[in-house]
Amino acid sequence: MSILLSVSPSSSSSFAFFSCTKPLQTLSSFTYKPLLALKNKPFSITSLHSTASSTSPPPQLQTFWQWLCDQGVVSAKSPVRPATVTEGLGLVAQRDIGKNEVVLEIPKKFWINPDAVAASEIGNVCSGLKPWISVALFLIREKKREDSLWRVYLDILPESTDSTVFCAGTQLLSTTLGVKKYVQNEFLKLEEEILLPHKELFPFPITLDDFSWAFGILKSRAFSRLRGQNLVLIPLADLINHSSKITTEEYAYEIKGAGLFSRDLLFSLRTPVAVKAGEQVLIQYDLNKSNAELALDYGFIESKSDRNAYTLTLEISESDPFFGDKLDVAESNGMGETAYFDIVLGCPLPPTMLPYLRLAALGGTDAFLLESIFRNTIWDHLNLPISPANEELIGRVVRDACKSALSGYHTTIEEDEKLLEGGNLDSKLRIAVGIRAGEKRVLQQIDGIFKERELELDELEYYQERRLKDLGLVGEQGDIIFWEPK
Repeated sequence: MSILLSVSPSSSSSFAFFSCTKPLQTLSSFTYKPLLALKNKPFSITSLHSTASSTSPPPQLQTFWQWLCDQGVVSAKSPVRPATVTEGLGLVAQRDIGKNEVVLEIPKKFWINPDAVAASEIGNVCSGLKPWISVALFLIREKKREDSLWRVYLDILPESTDSTVFCAGTQLLSTTLGVKKYVQNEFLKLEEEILLPHKELFPFPITLDDFSWAFGILKSRAFSRLRGQNLVLIPLADLINHSSKITTEEYAYEIKGAGLFSRDLLFSLRTPVAVKAGEQVLIQYDLNKSNAELALDYGFIESKSDRNAYTLTLEISESDPFFGDKLDVAESNGMGETAYFDIVLGCPLPPTMLPYLRLAALGGTDAFLLESIFRNTIWDHLNLPISPANEELIGRVVRDACKSALSGYHTTIEEDEKLLEGGNLDSKLRIAVGIRAGEKRVLQQIDGIFKERELELDELEYYQERRLKDLGLVGEQGDIIFWEPK
């Protein structure tokens, strides 16, 4: 559930609500970090000292570790090894490890990325595909091949993840449905252009479920923001788990040369904090993701208030008589006909939100600001109140929108809190209720901000007053100065 506000200056009631979310980002490159190799718990790790479970590692994991040892990637003396942990699988310290110490180095030949696809039997037919689609197809094909060189790694990957979560009554539901539709459309194109014409390379059936599985694996496990690598799976390194207590993303991992004169590359993973033997090595997945994004990508949420967010979607109405001028102003300032603002609980409104609202609502006697002589300065003017009518309109529209959105939920915050305290919810429902409660708090916050602004309308300084001051025509008490003719 998301608000789309189409604010028109000609009518105080000219706005509408739609089930709409941010447009999907192009998935040619990913901005995700790894998920667990087994199903996640609904909340992230909050302790920096999570230890290994006493449960023996599954046979597939032991086989995978032995394979890495045989390949010389790791050894019995490696700082970490995979183990069964509370969350599923993770990396556990075999000895005390210092802050920023390297715990793993994985050579490039063990990476799964577009280069690996290009070098494979399907490289030629995948050359024109989006990078993530080519890697997804490579994963599916290798998974279906019993003699795959990647068999020991594929065997520890989950059959499903919690990363695509249906959260009834939240913005995440619309986003999830949009993602599923996007994946479905990409699969239909892939089937028509690659799978059916090249059955000799794909002699086994590949279904939408297979494609969705590969999408989920990449979305939740791929490393990004690496030198020259925007989409890469790193076996073993991708078992590392997340901790909300770690507040830095810097230097957790990087790509570097294998030696002083070597052209080979290594993926280097470091621990951002000191770790005792037997404890889990953890990193911060992403400081900037909201709980809805964490749930969608990784299958968990956090209890920190600043993870709660709501996306407000604003639009300049096409029926606005000044639509062209307003669009020109918006585009000149890096925005467009539609703008998206992530409102975070406990944080101020995004700095460009009020100017955009004022622009969308601009009309009547205020429309002179759209004249060409103001084109270079109008955004500066929009950063401050324009007129009582303009300010009153944007406040009323936003508050009405918040109230409408809140009325669309079937529970109150108090009822959500009781559900969470009860402890009887399964993981997905617990995530949904947590996100739902957070969204309501943000909507209440937005409503409260604009309620306070309504009470202060008479105290604000508007454009005309500022202009008179600039001309020296307003006194210290705000009274207009008149001159007697000589």
